[in-house]
Amino acid sequence: MSGQLGEPQEGPSHAGLDLPNPERNEAGVQRGVIRRRKSWIQKVLEQATDSPLQWITPSEVVPVAVLAVQRYLLEGEARDMESKPPLYCYDVTISDGVFREKCYLDPSLNFLVYKNILKVGIEVKIYRVSCVYNEKRLGQGILCIDNVHCGESLDSISLEIPFRNRAHREIPERPLRGGKSHYLALWNNEDPYGDIWLSNKEPEEYNFNDTRIISLSHLETTWSSRRNFPALLVRILHKSKLRYYGKPNKKMTEPYQTFLEVADSSGTVSAIMWNALCPEWYKSLHVGLVLLLQDYSIKKSYPFRMKPLPVNPRVKLISTMAICLNLRDPPTNIIIIPEEQVKSEWRLPKLNYRFITRSELDDMPQNSICDVIGVLVYVGRVQRSKKKESREEFWSYRWIHIADGTSEQPFIVELFSTSQPEVFENIYPMAHFMCTQLKVVRNDTQVPKLLYLTTTNESCMFITEGHRGQPYTNYTKVKNFFQWIKTKTNSEELKNTVIGGYYPYPPVPETFSKYNISVKVESFFTAISEVRKEIEDLQYREKKRIAIQGIITVIKYVPYSGATESASASETLRNADRPSTSQAARRESQSQERDGKPQVDGPVSSQCCHTTSASLSPPKKKRTLQGPIPVPQPETAAQTKGNKPGMPSIFQRRESTSTGSKGKARKTISDKWESQMWREKKFGLIDHLQYGCIYPESIPRRFVLEHRNFLTEQYNSQPAKYIPQEGRPPKLYEFKSALVLGHFEVTILGLNHDIAISVAFLPEYSPEDVRTSQIGTLLTCMNYSCVFPKELTGNDKLQGPRALTGDIIKAAAELDKVHIVGILDICNLGKNKTEVYLHKIYRPDKTS
Repeated sequence: MSGQLGEPQEGPSHAGLDLPNPERNEAGVQRGVIRRRKSWIQKVLEQATDSPLQWITPSEVVPVAVLAVQRYLLEGEARDMESKPPLYCYDVTISDGVFREKCYLDPSLNFLVYKNILKVGIEVKIYRVSCVYNEKRLGQGILCIDNVHCGESLDSISLEIPFRNRAHREIPERPLRGGKSHYLALWNNEDPYGDIWLSNKEPEEYNFNDTRIISLSHLETTWSSRRNFPALLVRILHKSKLRYYGKPNKKMTEPYQTFLEVADSSGTVSAIMWNALCPEWYKSLHVGLVLLLQDYSIKKSYPFRMKPLPVNPRVKLISTMAICLNLRDPPTNIIIIPEEQVKSEWRLPKLNYRFITRSELDDMPQNSICDVIGVLVYVGRVQRSKKKESREEFWSYRWIHIADGTSEQPFIVELFSTSQPEVFENIYPMAHFMCTQLKVVRNDTQVPKLLYLTTTNESCMFITEGHRGQPYTNYTKVKNFFQWIKTKTNSEELKNTVIGGYYPYPPVPETFSKYNISVKVESFFTAISEVRKEIEDLQYREKKRIAIQGIITVIKYVPYSGATESASASETLRNADRPSTSQAARRESQSQERDGKPQVDGPVSSQCCHTTSASLSPPKKKRTLQGPIPVPQPETAAQTKGNKPGMPSIFQRRESTSTGSKGKARKTISDKWESQMWREKKFGLIDHLQYGCIYPESIPRRFVLEHRNFLTEQYNSQPAKYIPQEGRPPKLYEFKSALVLGHFEVTILGLNHDIAISVAFLPEYSPEDVRTSQIGTLLTCMNYSCVFPKELTGNDKLQGPRALTGDIIKAAAELDKVHIVGILDICNLGKNKTEVYLHKIYRPDKTS
């Protein structure tokens, strides 16, 4: 039976004989994964295949390293899960220091990937495995992980370890189960991933002597009466991002689709590329290329598809038909014609860009389409938003700022993945960036005014390395930008660029009534008792905005400092890296099903950095769900004098004197305000969710070009395959924060006074706010411009943040016992790390 799992091709024999291989024994895994002469994977496979139950708990459990976590759609097999099984499955590649093995992850453990607990680069211990057979393939027994304990990240992992099973080394890579021939991107379905995606198609000289070519306008009038269609000679004007339409019960090998808008001198039409033709051609086809299309088919066009604006208004837009490009029925022949061979008498349309400058954006109407070019001055972290009516499918996006020298304000762009992961995952501050087909989103009646750009289905990106030779470089506005950027090469303006962190955009309307109208959901409010479940349901890098009702009872200021963050980060990571066991998770899941409500106090939650165990507590006993624990700054004896023993000084009421802009000494307000209601109610709570602190990765950082690769990796999504670090990487908290202030911790008590939640609030600040006394209330300070301030110097650095802090603490008294609506941003950072931010406060009893 053991032979059905694939005979080992290298190293120790299947019979267990130790064959010395000193070269392989020298390299290995540091910190816990020890190279052994006898492969642990080999031993487990022998035990599993010899077991009559076809599953075992290994007699010896050793840590193994995770080298890959790969996702795919499972189909073509009987579904062995509940009535609503997961759509996607995961293969996990592990290494024991002697062999690598690709294993199937039991779908009940998918949540470990959803939360980014099981990820590449960590060590795991596997406590139960089973042997699974694909009865439609010969000798395709595979190892299934049924119970796993996720540990800490490893310093380094050797990539020289061979696969035990030769089939796992085949190219292209194939998933272990189902009929699929390829893997999907780990976090979305739009990005091409894996070695099935070719990019080697090159232009080739073509002899047109015996080729009959038909114009698009002529084809439009005659296609319904034709059986065979002559060749088309067209230019690509637009290319859409990929659409994956795979479903569990549809037997499609590569269910992809993309739209090409192509044109000749007589018209523009949509060409739809289907299925296996997409992996072969998608990455090789670029906007502007000239194609010769043969052996295509034609169908009626989609009536409801929104097409991009025509490049040339004088060229006819053909909307009655669509060109279909397939690998079969019939097999389409695509030839890329070299630009040198393109003749002027063909009169193929030229590309026409719609570049605008930032100064022109203010006059652009809503939903208008434009192209922009500039230098990146802010690059946000990759986030995800759930697609409608889907439990497991997400959009990937990030926010960026682009400056072009024509305005003090940057372009703010909501950048969704455009099926260009090689660009999307490698953009960085200070890079020259160009993006096409952006749509204007604006609302001039909202305060603050809403104005930003968002990508469309046909958007395309280029970065610094990709501009050379592009046709848009001859446009006047592009030339003006490159002239301007030459004068800024060593300027402080570019040295103060920012990367990553929490980004509170887009802003919500200024009044509750306007927000109520703008939100199109069945249930406007989330009960404060349901917030816990909302937090737990979030997946890795998912961001969600909710509205709750309550009463603000506590506001305290938590100052920022590098030393504090370093200590806090190490404490946070120690808590966050506590292992997660699938066995405990199963008990939690069973408890939920039995009780009909979520139980977060079980053994799995006890390992999370934001959860403390209270599984033995009675139902009414207060439970605490908390975020990263703040570590106070080191204090001198003088600083701690007057405080209660054992209490951090930042939590005590205290006064200090400072010199104002006019040279007069003044007292600032305490760093904490607490209502009388809170003193009366806090000990009777049945639940207190504590999310008032901020993780290091949520602090925006000043970008350092020398550490470009490290910083880019920190704010991208977790990769599907392990990538070794170059040298000894720095720590994230070593990079300077772009925040001027620290943050506030705001506690909101539910209207029923039995549940409370503490959340973080990051105020918007500039030195002018204090000089002109524009910040008068807690409500009015929530006016996000989302443009990071420059570093403060001199008196502003000393007095500005302190004065604003005092104003906000003092203004909090106006909300004592007042019913408020809080708009919260919930962000999942992975590995059970979640942050909750207070984005906006409304008073429903006020109209403004």
